[in-house]
Amino acid sequence: MAEIGSREEDEHGRPSNTIFTQILHNEEKEFFDIVNCGNVAEAQKFLQNHKDFNINAINFQGLTALHIAVQDRNIAMVEFLLSQEYIDIGDAALHAIRRNEQKIAVLILDKLDQITPGLEKAGITESSDFPDETTPLCVAAQCGHFEMISILLERCHTLNKPHPSTCNCGECQNQRANEDPLTLQKMRFSIYKAVSNPAFICQTADDPILEAFQLSRELITSANFEKEFFHTYKDLARNVSEFATELIGCTRTAEEVELILKQRAGINFSTSSPYPRLVLAMDCKQKTFVAHPNVQQVIETKWIGDWYEWKNKSSIAKTFLIIPRIFMLPIIAVIVCIAPKSNKAKHWKMPVNKFLSNFASYAVFLLFVFLQSNRDKKEQLRGPPNTGYEIVLIIFVISHVWSAFRLCVIQGKRRFFRTLRNWYEAAMLSLFITVFLLWIASAIDIEVNGQRDLERKYWHKFDPTLVSEGIFCIATIMAFFKLLFICQLDYRLGHLQISLGRMVSDVTKFIVIFFIIIMAFSIGLAKFYQYYQGMVFIDDDSKIKVQQVDSFVSFMSTLKTLFWAIFCLSAIESADVIIENQPGTSETETIVNKHNFTEFIGYTAFATFEFISVIVVLNMLIACMANTFTRVTENISVEWTFGRTEVYIDFMEQTTLPPPLNLIPTPGGIHSVVEYIKVLFRRTPNKRARWNLKHCCYIEEIYEETNQKDFQVVMSQLVLRYFRKKDTEADESQVNGLRKELAELRSLLREALAPA
Repeated sequence: MAEIGSREEDEHGRPSNTIFTQILHNEEKEFFDIVNCGNVAEAQKFLQNHKDFNINAINFQGLTALHIAVQDRNIAMVEFLLSQEYIDIGDAALHAIRRNEQKIAVLILDKLDQITPGLEKAGITESSDFPDETTPLCVAAQCGHFEMISILLERCHTLNKPHPSTCNCGECQNQRANEDPLTLQKMRFSIYKAVSNPAFICQTADDPILEAFQLSRELITSANFEKEFFHTYKDLARNVSEFATELIGCTRTAEEVELILKQRAGINFSTSSPYPRLVLAMDCKQKTFVAHPNVQQVIETKWIGDWYEWKNKSSIAKTFLIIPRIFMLPIIAVIVCIAPKSNKAKHWKMPVNKFLSNFASYAVFLLFVFLQSNRDKKEQLRGPPNTGYEIVLIIFVISHVWSAFRLCVIQGKRRFFRTLRNWYEAAMLSLFITVFLLWIASAIDIEVNGQRDLERKYWHKFDPTLVSEGIFCIATIMAFFKLLFICQLDYRLGHLQISLGRMVSDVTKFIVIFFIIIMAFSIGLAKFYQYYQGMVFIDDDSKIKVQQVDSFVSFMSTLKTLFWAIFCLSAIESADVIIENQPGTSETETIVNKHNFTEFIGYTAFATFEFISVIVVLNMLIACMANTFTRVTENISVEWTFGRTEVYIDFMEQTTLPPPLNLIPTPGGIHSVVEYIKVLFRRTPNKRARWNLKHCCYIEEIYEETNQKDFQVVMSQLVLRYFRKKDTEADESQVNGLRKELAELRSLLREALAPA
């Protein structure tokens, strides 16, 4: 085997290709000089005089004469070289496409098609500049050459997206088994880079925004699956999201924005949301798109309706509106039930009024929770409480459960449980329901076993009444804690709430590390001091008694000691070993024994735990939380706007009447049931009555996109505005660069012409 960098000679005695360099023969060097000069006549004369000349010779850069002609943009020389009989085109077409030389690229592609029909669409192999299987359309799309992409599409070139990273079909299994994994991953990313270019998306997708959303979601999935290329895929997904944001930023009227947001393509089922495209953007985590001022202007208008005075009110004034709204809820219920189509009813149906009504209703609910929680327990009897508030709480909780269930049916389980707020709501309601079930269990227990007047100190530790009080305590805390989610709508408080949420996420991650550390030390020290439990040492001189601390005598005591040690609340004597006095030779003499090695191990383990948990891990958590706060603050407006929009969408899909008034049948609710039954037995051309476990009963509307033509017109205008904007930015960048160079040149001339 030849050494690396060594030269091997061919049959003519010339050095052949090596790893580092290529030595040109004199004739080859002369021909390359002629091609560089661009003289076609001289090149033709040279080939006539050298019949056996290898026209496919390569220079030290690995380039052939055809590559040089392409680089020089010499169309005449390219035509001449392509006319030669033994010309090897190689990857010259890809070089021409990368340089956006359209005429030269078409010449080379025509030549390839003449050699073998369809060869121009095939991927290149053994190229020093392009990965294997790279196609012309892939290069054009990666470079973003709009006109070049259009030419290739007219020539029936295609570029298909790769299968998702999670795909396990037969084709993907075969690729993983037979191809190099790195090469396969590079090919996948190369194609994704091509299909995610705005120039390619705009020419191949009827709905570029929808295509951008789907691509962004696929790329994020690939980033989470292929951790080795996480940042690469993430950056590409971010670029695609920015493209969708810039497109919506090119809109000029609210009508254009609404036309885009009302598109239902991409939504798997019929939704009651007025803006399905916005719902899809929320599902795909398109935060910059949702937070764009153009989108927010339309959403804000929908949120407040014709109540323009709402925006002029301060946060305090908005809060105090809750008090009169509490007393107006019965009136609102009467108006909505009697005159659902009146102007007053339409006013109460505005999302902002739905929010105020829900907030007012929840304030009443919290009042009853407070009264129930603060009842006198000194004379508490066994069994369920009898304060009179129980039935009110049960009605409120049932109505909240119905509201949450209805929203889950409308949005689907995946969308409903996408937000932490809904998880929190479900957990809180589950606790209240558990309390009610325990009340029933305690009532049955009293009915069967009696002993209602039994004093509390004699109750069983798992008595249903005791358990219900404990769970009600937690449910009460969660009910009042839910007010934090309402603060999300306020600009100042919302920013702090988002930062707090991110920090809680950091704490959750570090809990796993803390759990491993504390369990390791707890198991090791669990019964290390068990023998010494209860021992008392008496000093002979002072008669002071010292008792063994119950720190490391059992698993639970050890776990408790170490847990409170994190907050520096465990005594330093926790690791002391106390041995009781042993009798000596006389009655007054005692023997003092010390297990110093055992105590040394106990102190060492205790100190090591303190060092690891408090000094290292806890400070690391603080640093991580500070970093998270800084990172969130840098993008706080987008994060807050995105979170607020989620609340807006939820209230747009809520009923007009809040809990518990939502249990009252309204004309709108009755009409929905009647319409479902009517469609179920008498189908219409554009409606189908459906039922499944995911969405329960719903009406699927088959939309004939009457506004599809208007949407296509608007989308075409947005694409034109987008590329004009990009061209203008590129021109301004070039002009600024020239101005900078001219300023530097003028400075140099002044220095040169200045008198010595």
